[in-house]
Amino acid sequence: MLGPMTAYVCPNCQVHSPTDALTWCCPKCRGPWDLEFTPAPSSLPSLPSLASRVNSLWRYAEALPPMPYGTEVTLGEGRTPLVPLTDSVSAKLDFLMPTLSFKDRGAVMLAAHALRLARAGVLDRVVADSSGNAGTAIAAFGARAGLDSLVYVPEGTSPKKLEQIRAHGARVVEVPGDREATARAAREAADSPGTFYASHVYNPYFLHGTKTYVYELWEELGGRLPDTIVVPVGNGTLLLGAALALDELHRQGLTDNRPALVAVQAEAVSPLAAAFHAGADDIDGPAPSHPTLAEGIAIPAPPRARQILRAVRETGGTFLTVTEDQIRTAQRDLAARGLFVEATGVACWAAVGANPPRPGLTVVPLCGAGAKTGLAR
Repeated sequence: MLGPMTAYVCPNCQVHSPTDALTWCCPKCRGPWDLEFTPAPSSLPSLPSLASRVNSLWRYAEALPPMPYGTEVTLGEGRTPLVPLTDSVSAKLDFLMPTLSFKDRGAVMLAAHALRLARAGVLDRVVADSSGNAGTAIAAFGARAGLDSLVYVPEGTSPKKLEQIRAHGARVVEVPGDREATARAAREAADSPGTFYASHVYNPYFLHGTKTYVYELWEELGGRLPDTIVVPVGNGTLLLGAALALDELHRQGLTDNRPALVAVQAEAVSPLAAAFHAGADDIDGPAPSHPTLAEGIAIPAPPRARQILRAVRETGGTFLTVTEDQIRTAQRDLAARGLFVEATGVACWAAVGANPPRPGLTVVPLCGAGAKTGLAR
């Protein structure tokens, strides 16, 4: 038996699909799924009750999509430190996750769901695509769950990231071309029978994992939230997870402040920033892209663009962009403060340095370890 299930729903077409189906996108518009799941009223844990809970994402089990007993895959992820950088800016050190990036938050949920399907005889293998960090996370949590994983990456991906993916037992397919070519190759593979597409973009279980970033902030700050949450955005998985958490915490009456979500893109690849400042509700096709040190957010045509733009506007946030020189400077500045972070992961600190923070507390995520890619040149 599969146990408790929710349903996939297309946010554009309202088409529904059971989550035990391996259909990875809406069959009508080919867009990504959302999950028809909302925590039950008054079901979220109180702050005092969290003190004795497991030290992983599953400490927020009531806020997460239901899983059958025994499928709660974990490597002790989450609960990353919140460290002050200035009087008004703190950094959440998500590069201290088990695979050294925030992508572990979503990979936990994808692996748990895939394990449920595997035990029910629904799937034989897991396929993912990534510029490196998501693939590493899927490989690691897939290994923890005993799943057969295949990870597609762009040709030229950091050798350290490839080594890490392979170390977890996943097979790697290097695809000539850019990040989008890699995604197309993975989607073709995902259409094979018995294949689960563990997409951090198309599968909404990933977003329900990343929302724990905000739940941890809420817990760390004693039931309050920062005034501003700055997030790097490529495909928008951390930002959309944050937006889910903000809605849930507010709806349950667990916080009285609503932070602004400030999204950061590399100037070299910034389709969402351009659309936002033009007042558009969506992007107008793939954006021109240029080489950037922030490879993890270099996404010319994010499939959830409309949702990302709406989420930022609803919180009164904005989009900022950073140059390559600002990224280099920010990486060295953080290293001088004792924090070695990969180039994509320093984008938010670069943006805050170039734009005076809003009043109150601002939190930036440091999303990936510098050991994965080295110092930007």
